Amino acid sequence: MSAYVLPQKLRAQLNHPLGELVSGRSVDLGQLLRARIKSTQPAKVILVGDSVSRSAYQAGLKPDLIIIDKLEKRQPAVAFTYPSGRVIKARNRAGMIEDNARLAVERAIRGEADLIEVDGEEDLLAIVTVLAAPAGSIVVYGQPHKGVVIVRVTETAKANAAKILEQMDRVEQS
Repeated sequence: MSAYVLPQKLRAQLNHPLGELVSGRSVDLGQLLRARIKSTQPAKVILVGDSVSRSAYQAGLKPDLIIIDKLEKRQPAVAFTYPSGRVIKARNRAGMIEDNARLAVERAIRGEADLIEVDGEEDLLAIVTVLAAPAGSIVVYGQPHKGVVIVRVTETAKANAAKILEQMDRVEQS
C-alpha cells in the first residue's frame, strides 16, 4: 500500500478552501445546508469532520455519508451518536491520505456505508471525497477558526482536488 503525504510547501495552499467558505456560528449550518440542498438538489451530501457532522445532524439533516475521526482541533470530539447501519473503519495518519482511507471513501460513496470512522485524522480526506463524489454532490468540511466550506462537486472542483493530490508526495508503506 502507499499514501499521499502533505509536503510543507502545500500547507499554505490548503488554507484556501476548495469551495465556498461560509463564516458564522455552527447553528447557522443547518439552515444554510437545508437551503442549499433545496435549491441545488445535490446527487449526494457528504460531511467531513466531527463538528460539521454533529451540527448538521442536530439540525435534522440526513447526509448520505459522514466521515469523522472523533476529534475536534486534535482534542476528543463532543460525544454524539450517528444513526448508521453501515460503518467502514479506516486508518489515516495526520498529514496523509492513506490508500485504505481513500478506498474507504470510494466504497462508501458507491453506497457501501453511510459512516466512515477514521482512526487518525480525516481532514485531508475532503480532497479525495471531492474526487470520488458524483458531479452535482455537495461536500462540506470545516475550515478551522474560519467556518465551513461547501464544495459543489463540478469538473472544476475535481480538477482542483486532483491538482492538490498531484502535488503531494507519494510514498510506499508496509
